[in-house]
Amino acid sequence: MWHAVRRQQAVTCADQYRKTRNMAQLSAETRIENEAIRSMMERLSADHRDYEIETGRDNHWEFKTYYGSLHAVLERHDSVMIRVLADDETNLSYMKMAVAGHVAEYLGTTEGIRWQGDGMDSGTPIFFREITVLSSTRISPHMQRLRFRADNLERFVHGGLHIRILLPPSGRKPVWPTMGSDGLVVWPTGTDALVVRVYTIRAINAAEGWLDVDFVLHAGDSTPAATFAEKARPGDVIGMFGPGGGDVPEGRNLLLLGDDTALPAIGRILDRLTPATQATVYLEVDGPADAIPLAEHENITVNWLYRNGCEPGMAGLLPQALRALEPSNLPPDVYVWAGCEFSDFKEIRKIVRKDWGLKRDRQLIVSYWRRGVQGEDGTEHDE
Repeated sequence: MWHAVRRQQAVTCADQYRKTRNMAQLSAETRIENEAIRSMMERLSADHRDYEIETGRDNHWEFKTYYGSLHAVLERHDSVMIRVLADDETNLSYMKMAVAGHVAEYLGTTEGIRWQGDGMDSGTPIFFREITVLSSTRISPHMQRLRFRADNLERFVHGGLHIRILLPPSGRKPVWPTMGSDGLVVWPTGTDALVVRVYTIRAINAAEGWLDVDFVLHAGDSTPAATFAEKARPGDVIGMFGPGGGDVPEGRNLLLLGDDTALPAIGRILDRLTPATQATVYLEVDGPADAIPLAEHENITVNWLYRNGCEPGMAGLLPQALRALEPSNLPPDVYVWAGCEFSDFKEIRKIVRKDWGLKRDRQLIVSYWRRGVQGEDGTEHDE
């Protein structure tokens, strides 16, 4: 169920949903009627056992996620009542979106879904902001930092490191998405269609109304977000969904790995570390000029790995760095966080899960991009 949220709202990996909010204050419910409703719920249960809580009752289901919880009761063979709960309106909207996305996936339609209770039924998504470029700075040969101004940024300070940026067509007045009554985003189409990419909030000051986003610059014509960043001027307006994608990993001993695309996330994680947390970092970039300054403290060790002319996604330096480590020498409570190209992602996940036997609650390993694939279909990020 929860991968529907990733498609619509900018999250990065199913593992992040393991952490659960303690207090659910808002709720909404909908009745779904369909002859295949029981098989839908059974499939939902089978696909998401990691998030299911045993109720001990037939025809009752409960799921706990990062954003909130879901309770479902089969009222009769063709009808189920679904109730979602969350601690604020943004998370409640994400939960509605997840339900509607999975109903569409399993039943082929969201017809009949009408939410009652807390939250908005239509109009501008609660998690949308219009943001305006304040400044643009080249911080390394392959990284451009844009500072944006926006209103009501408090919700973006917590609840996830990432956002989804919405780029309107050049030369046209933006037409922004709205919410449908089923809980799904209604996207503009045709000449008003938006380019959508996932990025990281590198820094944010809600009181002053600004946030920084770092863009990795790519050569070529199929990198709309990077092209926008390179050409951006003060006053340019785009949209933003968020936040999402998991927050700073919890733990006293962190092992962080990433390539250029993960630099903003790792930088923000390091900025927010407590003195009691030890962090060892491996970062793969083109060369020394791309080794941008990061937080420096006695509890942080940063290792820069240089590709030296090898194409991004081809050097394999991050898996090599992991294999050079002796697992028995790592702290017993080590938490591994990694964001990188798909091939490295697969190899790192294999090392951590199969070779090291690290439990899933002590790792978050994400594919931020994939060589040869652009956009939402093949990558979590276009950074």
